[in-house]
Order: sequence, then C-alpha cells, then structure tokens
Amino acid sequence: MKHLLDRPIWSALTTRHQALAEGGELARRYRPSIVPFAATAADDTDSLRALARLLPPGEAAVLVQADEIALPPQISAVSTATLVQMIAEQPMPATPDGRIRQLMKDDAAEMLALALLTKPGPFTLEALSLGDFWGIRIDGRLAAMAGERMKQPGCSELSGVCTHPDFRGRGLASLLSTFVAGRIAARGEVPYLHAYESNAAATGLYESIGFRLRSRMNMAMVQRAE
Repeated sequence: MKHLLDRPIWSALTTRHQALAEGGELARRYRPSIVPFAATAADDTDSLRALARLLPPGEAAVLVQADEIALPPQISAVSTATLVQMIAEQPMPATPDGRIRQLMKDDAAEMLALALLTKPGPFTLEALSLGDFWGIRIDGRLAAMAGERMKQPGCSELSGVCTHPDFRGRGLASLLSTFVAGRIAARGEVPYLHAYESNAAATGLYESIGFRLRSRMNMAMVQRAE
C-alpha cells in the first residue's frame, strides 16, 4: 500500500495545500511564485500528458516521489538527484529560546537572500504562503532560519533550514530544526523532511535530533521544450 509521503507534492496539493494548486485531477503544481513543485496522480500516460499541458514551454519544475520518475516526451530532466525522506521517530518538544523569532513578510527579502546563499532547496519571496518560518538574528542580521513547507493530513514538512556561513558552528540549525519540529508535533502532526542523500552533514544533524530514514526519494528538475 502506498504511503501518502511517497508522492508528497501530490498529497499536499490535493489536500491541505489545494488552495495553492494549479491543475486538475491528473497533474497539479504549486503556483510558480510560491515554489516550483509539480506532481502527477500516477505515472500513467494520461497523467504524464496532463503534466506536459500544465508546464508552459521553457518553464522548469521540480518533481519528487519514491517511484522512479517517468516523463512524457515533451518534458526532459535538467538534473536529477536522490533524496532521503526522514520522519521524527518520536514527538519533539518545541524547546523555547529567547533568540527565536517568527519571520514575517517584512523579512522575506532577507530570507530569500539567505536561501540563495546557502541553497537549502527551492525558495521564493512567497515561501511564507506555505507555513510559518522562524529565525535567529545576530547583530541585526538574519543568521539562521527554518520553517514549514509541504503539508499533508497528519504531516508537515520541516524545510528551509539554513545558517549564514558567518554564524555556522553555533548549533543554530539544530536548535531551529528542533524548535520547528516541536511545533509541528505539538499540533499532533508528524514532522518530516527531505535532504540530499549525498549531504552527510545534514542527514547526520537530523539523525542526532531524532529523525530517521523513511524512504529514499527520486528528484528531478524538469523542463518542457520550447
């Protein structure tokens, strides 16, 4: 039996994030200004054709699923990678820390700049549409942040975890990850996340705070031909 996190983008866009979706019953995507994620209901011919119709020529999207990614002839993979999907083994406390502040729309430009510098994954000025983000400032600068991205029934994704190079080595990523995961757990939901399988530092950090591997995932950045 398939798990709803085997196709996390589709599961989000057909449930808790359906208000942010474009598309229909066979293929959907987030509005590109929010995050460039797309998904199909299945890997059958009709669903793949619907995905091709959904992407304008020249526009890219990111697909993530446990199964091998199939593409219609009109769409090609620009890059591929293997991810790990990790879930929290047990509820985490939302450990309070006076330095942690909720990030708001006025912080969006700084959040985007930090994400572009550290590359935690696709990020836009409208990331706050997906869920709450939290950060730590040091000397007035946004030193680190973490937040929530995709949401499915009973699950929320920890995402956007990053620390400015000037402030690494202080445990900020671990602190913020635990804090955000704790807030998710306090709502009765399971925190989960994605990381590149090749990023041993990140996976090691997440394991140290209580996450475990649920599944390896296939990721592809794809683009429809002009």
